[in-house]
Amino acid sequence: MNMADLPDALAGVMAGINRLIRRRLRQEAPEPRLRGAQVELLRLVADNPGVSVSAAAKELYLAGNSVSTLVNQLTDAGLLRRETRSDDRRSARLLPTPEGEARLLAWRERRTAVFRELVDRLGEDDRAALVAALPALRRLADGLREEVTSA
Repeated sequence: MNMADLPDALAGVMAGINRLIRRRLRQEAPEPRLRGAQVELLRLVADNPGVSVSAAAKELYLAGNSVSTLVNQLTDAGLLRRETRSDDRRSARLLPTPEGEARLLAWRERRTAVFRELVDRLGEDDRAALVAALPALRRLADGLREEVTSA
């Protein structure tokens, strides 16, 4: 492969891996199954307990009303709870419920297990190539994150 083809090939492989991993995880997920945006919001709230809807929308690059819809869905499912802020009664803090935290932990464990299984199937040379590629992939992700957050 020549360097001119690398961006398109990399984008295609990454999109394919993400799509197939999501499909595999959905097959093993308990009911009700969560959509990608719901999982992203649940992950964000678990990592940042007390985050506001507007801050979550900004972090996820979604419209506030879209995040409000996701919050309602996850609240109805018993995975998130809204708590009115004492300093601003118009604003709410988002918190994961114990069930939401358990669901997210199970999802993360399943995702890790799927990747472990896939990586274990590879030969030693391929695993070494993946290890060697991780720093470059992290820099790629960091560059994209900086570009997106500065826009």
